[in-house]
Amino acid sequence: MTPSDGSTDVAQTAKPLATDELLRRYRAVRAHTEALAAPLSAEDQTVQSMPDASPVKWHQAHTSWFFETFLLTQCLPGYQPFDPLFGYLFNSYYETIGPRRPRPARGLVTRPSLDRVLAYRAHVDRGMELLLQDDCAATEEVASLVQLGLAHEEQHQELILMDVLHLFAQMPGHPAYGETRVTPRPAPGPTGFVPFEGGVVELGHDGEGFAFDNEAPRHQVLLPPYALADRLVTNAEWLAFMEDGGYRRADLWLSDGWAQVKAEDWSSPIYWREGETGGWREMTLSGLVPLDINAPVSHVSFYEADAYARWSGCRLPSEAEWEHAALSGAPLAQMKDELWQWTASAYSPYPGFAPGAGAVGEYNGKFMINQMVLRGGCVATPEGHSRPTYRNFFYPHHRWQFSGVRLARDPSGGRSKSDPLGEFRRDVIAGLGASPKRLPSKYFYDERGSMLFEAICELAEYYPTRQELGLLKRAAPEIAKYISPGAALIEFGSGASVKTKLVLDAAPQVGAYIPMDISEDALEPAAAAIRWAYPNLAVAPLVGDFTQPIHLPPEANGRPRTGFFPGSTIGNFTPTDAIAFLKTARRLLGEGAQFIVGADLVKAEEVLVAAYDDARGVTADFNLNLLKRINRELDGDIDLSSFSHRAVWNARESRMEMHLVSNVAQSFHAAGRPFQMAAGETIHTENSYKYTEESFETIASQAGWRIGARWISPDPAFAVFLLQDF
Repeated sequence: MTPSDGSTDVAQTAKPLATDELLRRYRAVRAHTEALAAPLSAEDQTVQSMPDASPVKWHQAHTSWFFETFLLTQCLPGYQPFDPLFGYLFNSYYETIGPRRPRPARGLVTRPSLDRVLAYRAHVDRGMELLLQDDCAATEEVASLVQLGLAHEEQHQELILMDVLHLFAQMPGHPAYGETRVTPRPAPGPTGFVPFEGGVVELGHDGEGFAFDNEAPRHQVLLPPYALADRLVTNAEWLAFMEDGGYRRADLWLSDGWAQVKAEDWSSPIYWREGETGGWREMTLSGLVPLDINAPVSHVSFYEADAYARWSGCRLPSEAEWEHAALSGAPLAQMKDELWQWTASAYSPYPGFAPGAGAVGEYNGKFMINQMVLRGGCVATPEGHSRPTYRNFFYPHHRWQFSGVRLARDPSGGRSKSDPLGEFRRDVIAGLGASPKRLPSKYFYDERGSMLFEAICELAEYYPTRQELGLLKRAAPEIAKYISPGAALIEFGSGASVKTKLVLDAAPQVGAYIPMDISEDALEPAAAAIRWAYPNLAVAPLVGDFTQPIHLPPEANGRPRTGFFPGSTIGNFTPTDAIAFLKTARRLLGEGAQFIVGADLVKAEEVLVAAYDDARGVTADFNLNLLKRINRELDGDIDLSSFSHRAVWNARESRMEMHLVSNVAQSFHAAGRPFQMAAGETIHTENSYKYTEESFETIASQAGWRIGARWISPDPAFAVFLLQDF
């Protein structure tokens, strides 16, 4: 798609469709255009809301002009053009074809009427029917041009919806294009980042099937390791950006972007409207509706996307990273069915690109300047139109297209933040502004929170630590039999490495131990203790977030690898995130590796609830400490006495949930923002998923592992699984 009218690129050479199939597809595509226009009046289809948009009447005529100009007048003997003036009115950018109506003046064309344009479409359709039913005329060259014309019309189908939305957003009363029941989205949870090792990869269209010429030639790219967000940025997260002064901080914006913000007074996405009594609404094809804070933020420019990425401590992906990730099979949501996604790549030719000959090749090459690439697809993209190699492009200031934001970052975790509490602030603002409210459990573990968790592990009700330690003591000799001589034992989230010693004592053949932890303060003393206890063991601690891209130290090179992930930490991931983590671990550990994973099993509800709501109230204190931390570090004024701890067994999701319940209707401040809560409303702080043996085996297999062995404790049951690479 182009940044203005969608005139298309030259098609890559591909085996054309059979004539019958091509005619069927021609009819379907043309009918869909008319179906999209059907809800609109003749007046709706004549108006042009801005120079970058086009009237729907023009779209209907221009797509017919394409078939008439490039096929019927060239290939169908005896064809008579419908109206010689139409070549001037409905040409877009084809200089070699002849003069054309200036694009900003398309909305001033009240003649021909809509009825005459529809008659034009019918005239062209009759000609195309004759052409495609003529065995002599329907050559491979003709078939390829028809495929190109259909892809071109599909681009205009998306543009019709873009332009109608922009038009209706300018109208009093904010009319709806169509009445669609909108269901609020569930809260997506924190963004996860899926790591990719990169390397020398091949990108671009491989020649199978239809593609535009800007998707080729296929070529090699050297990609450093990177990570891509597993979902798009949400409206709630964008609100946090706005509330943190995102549209008022010049330091976040590219120079041209900041000039655009000031010139057009940007303060929110283009279709957001602030209500008179507070709260945001959004203009959509269904009219003006309450803003769904859990939906992905849409209709933002490249400048806005780039500023948000800087604010979040991340960056936008390159188009090569996006395509490589899309083709990898990694668990990435919303890649093609929600919003086009901005990349950091300028729209430029691939190495070896050459524009096609003749007028149909004119459009593409000359626009490879001053525009940015978007990848994926959106809700308005016709089904089957897009593909992983598809290169959409718009100018960086454009906002009326269905565009969103997917973040990327480097293995180090991204750019450093100027504010050390920035991530905490942003997550608190986003989480307390969400519905339902939520806070990430990783913020439990300040100094006091860590001490409280140690106390929880000593409680009679809290069985997981006690059961796993007992199980590992009994099973360690058998586990050791699976560890190869000289192997590297790589522990994810090692902490104090207490459980590791049980394995090392039983497996003296381990050649290297690589503990990974996000806390350097905890990691170094634990590593020093292991070095002292096992003087012949190579110990190479690794500071980092094991859910993000990370590189193993040289001590792991050339050794068989066994991963170790004790505790029930995998229960803190959603099943989708658990699969993503297990895939990440599989890539990190390498081919032929094995992975020892602890997982808590489903058991009686009363046992589970007691473990997360002990009689002494230690777990309640641990949960409430999160609010105390917000007060201390983010200038909050939360009254802790107005909240209580609640632990709930959610049988449908197979998880224990921890919530902070507002005992009264209240208002408070945190991170410089006001928040309100109704009596009984909760802040969701933690999930702990519990597995059956079968459900754990399912997520393991989906991540590419098989169960090689398993050990189960007596009740209350806890499991240790040995996963092996397929």
